[in-house]
Amino acid sequence: MRSAPPSSLISDLLESERLAGRHASLHRERVALPVLAQEVLVELQARYPRAAAVQVRADASFPVLTLDAARMRLMLRNLLDNALRHGSDALQAPDVQLSVGEQGVNVLVRDHGPGVPDADLPRLAEPFFRPDAARTRAQGGVGLGLHLCKLVVLAHGGTVTLENAKPGLAVTVVLPMHL
Repeated sequence: MRSAPPSSLISDLLESERLAGRHASLHRERVALPVLAQEVLVELQARYPRAAAVQVRADASFPVLTLDAARMRLMLRNLLDNALRHGSDALQAPDVQLSVGEQGVNVLVRDHGPGVPDADLPRLAEPFFRPDAARTRAQGGVGLGLHLCKLVVLAHGGTVTLENAKPGLAVTVVLPMHL
């Protein structure tokens, strides 16, 4: 059984409140997202040994961005933790793709697990919401991970899209290139 320790839950709730405020303070610095994603995957290997198999693919021209590094780390950790946890039965490791698009930079994290019921997709990033398929004690989580991701992205002026990838769930984050 793996559940969030009380201190982690409290930290997540406090961060949620800070980010939900109209005047969320970001501590911007130059961030290489491909490097940050690799660092997060190394951290996650203690819990998910198969995190070592995840490859971060990035366009050669992927820019260094001015972002809040700590909050981007939180976003990437939550997305990758979800992909590793919910795609744990899949033979294929999650996909991480960083690219430059018309709207800005795209961060795609996709697992190859069962996905979620289509009816649950609109609520997936709501605080404390967990689809029925994820409500087992062994799966852990309290339903704040995707909510925090969404708040981090919104604070940076970006968008989050969640869709079933059949198989799996694909989360696409778009961040403006010029912040």
